[in-house]
Amino acid sequence: MRPGAAAMAADPQLIAAAVEAAIASRSPRLGRAAHARALRLLSPDLPPFICAHLVNLYSKLDLPAAAAAALASDPCPTVVSFTAFISGAAQHARPLPALSAFAAMLRLGIRPNDFTFPSAFKAAASAPPRSDVGPQIHSLALRVGYLPVDPFVSCAALDMYFKTGRLGLARRLFEEMPNRNVVAWNAVMTNAVLDGRPFETVQAYFGLREAGGMPNVVSVCAFFNACAGAMLLLLGDQFHGLVVKCGFDMDVSVSNAMVDFYGKCRCAEKARMVFDAMRLRNSVSWCSMVVAYAHNGAEEDAFAVYLGARSAGEVPTDFMVSSVLTTCAGLLGLDLGRALHAVAVRSCIDANIFVASALVDMYGKCGGVEDAQHVFLDMPQRNLVTWNSMIGGYAHIGDATNALAVFNDMITSGETAPNYITLVNVITACSRGGLAKEGYELFETMRERFGIEPRTEHYACVVDLLGRAGMEERAYEIIQRMPMRPSISLWGALLGACKMHGKTELGRIAAERLFELDPQDSGNHVLLSNMLASAGRWAEATYVRKEMKDVGIKKDPGCSWITWKNAVHVFHAKDTKHEMNNEIRALLAKLKRQMQASGYMPDTQYSLYDLEEEEKESEVFQHSEKLALAFGLIHIPPGVPIRITKNLRICVDCHRAFKFISGIVGREIIVRDNNRFHCFKEYECSCKDYW
Repeated sequence: MRPGAAAMAADPQLIAAAVEAAIASRSPRLGRAAHARALRLLSPDLPPFICAHLVNLYSKLDLPAAAAAALASDPCPTVVSFTAFISGAAQHARPLPALSAFAAMLRLGIRPNDFTFPSAFKAAASAPPRSDVGPQIHSLALRVGYLPVDPFVSCAALDMYFKTGRLGLARRLFEEMPNRNVVAWNAVMTNAVLDGRPFETVQAYFGLREAGGMPNVVSVCAFFNACAGAMLLLLGDQFHGLVVKCGFDMDVSVSNAMVDFYGKCRCAEKARMVFDAMRLRNSVSWCSMVVAYAHNGAEEDAFAVYLGARSAGEVPTDFMVSSVLTTCAGLLGLDLGRALHAVAVRSCIDANIFVASALVDMYGKCGGVEDAQHVFLDMPQRNLVTWNSMIGGYAHIGDATNALAVFNDMITSGETAPNYITLVNVITACSRGGLAKEGYELFETMRERFGIEPRTEHYACVVDLLGRAGMEERAYEIIQRMPMRPSISLWGALLGACKMHGKTELGRIAAERLFELDPQDSGNHVLLSNMLASAGRWAEATYVRKEMKDVGIKKDPGCSWITWKNAVHVFHAKDTKHEMNNEIRALLAKLKRQMQASGYMPDTQYSLYDLEEEEKESEVFQHSEKLALAFGLIHIPPGVPIRITKNLRICVDCHRAFKFISGIVGREIIVRDNNRFHCFKEYECSCKDYW
């Protein structure tokens, strides 16, 4: 090597530059190479500024052991070295090493500077609960003169107090700040949004403007988030105009916040307008639009946005996939969900707790509870959503035994405590699975065992549970003793129970309450009419139907649909327009003969009573779900479950027929009506004939 080159290689400034290059490129390999060269050329003692660079290198690359070793090897550590270590540890959510280094620095008599204090406050913000280290650092900053005059240190302390829940101290510090810059106002706004105090965010924004301050991107996003949280559509809409006027809408973060705001305020069309106007989109943009559609019940549009993201070259992220899986659950799109599961596996995000929880939820809501169980058991860790989704999946199909087993595992695991949704799912599972005693006992003890006050949803579950057990009068007593006003779901559960068990008078009371709460719902009138018809009170049943017609209430036409080869086939009652109508009719006629040979008799009790019996039988055998089933039997290969969705409750005769057909043809038939899943297999249904 030439002498000049050797001198250059041994130049500490060049080694420092190599370390900085390693930091910029996020390359541990380059950083270690620079460290090795420094040890080889500058030993035995490295210059203090090289030691500081090495501490900074390992801290920023999140290599805590190497950072600690570099700091310990510094014979004369400076405030720069300690600050680099504290900053790196705080940025990578390692508060305890950061605070330990801060204490060690003080013991060495090294005075913190205006860069050290913000990093220490950041570490204190994520320290263990009830820790007093934050106020102690505050006291030290006061003594050395950085608080409250230094805006950088003051904002860090302010953020720390908000994040540790010390709102009184945060507000007091804010009032004492002589120079409140936009960062300080943003700390107030963003933390108020995170803590669920949207009106405080709005108030802080106007305080910033009154003080003559100019908002920045963070301020604008916080304001939109607050409007979304409080559903302040008019205010957010007006603010949108100001944002466009000031040019903030060109920032992708602001546009994303607007898409999210309009989506949460039930304005999917305006969210799409903002989305379409964006010149630049990122992964958050696509995810926000997916969620906006999903939040407004437009699952098909949400899935179309996901496909658009993939076409635009977006790589699937955990948030994107979990959001789209939610739309599949809303669409009951099991095949779509399975395709997304494959995407998650290929993208190596299937083990992500949010994606895995969304998979459990999707499979459970789509009737694929075995698939949900496989995902659930393979998860290395679980959160509250995961447990609730698995219990809810079992509740959907009425498997109370497994739902209770998972619930008990949740309690004994200690991973997370149940919340009110957990108990809704468990009581629902007990109701649908016939475990009235266990479900009622859980309802009675939920306040003492888990500290959860019963809500309307829990009362509705218990009314349904008691109604299924034939204890309608007791259910009615519970409704009368409720501390809150009974909801539609409560009276609906009671009406359904009365119809099932022939409690006509109590059923009429429930129906009248439902007519008051939701006078335009045709389902309640039909249920009352059917209950009266079942009791042989035809004149009253006819009067209910006539009353519906007089006030302009129309019964929704029944329709069922089934998916085959990525196409959805929709059937209506008495439908003859399908291209395979002849084959469907022929198969239904054949199935009818086979069922009758096995003891099936059509249930015509709810058919129009002025028809001849033969016409009634023909009427019930042309229902939409039977037509969809025949289509599925023709096309879907043996061994594959037939999945049908219906917009109304499945009728009594179709339910009975499907049980017979499942045994005759040896197929599993899964029907999702507007109330629950029905899994027909070997002449039985998972609902135990109560729905």
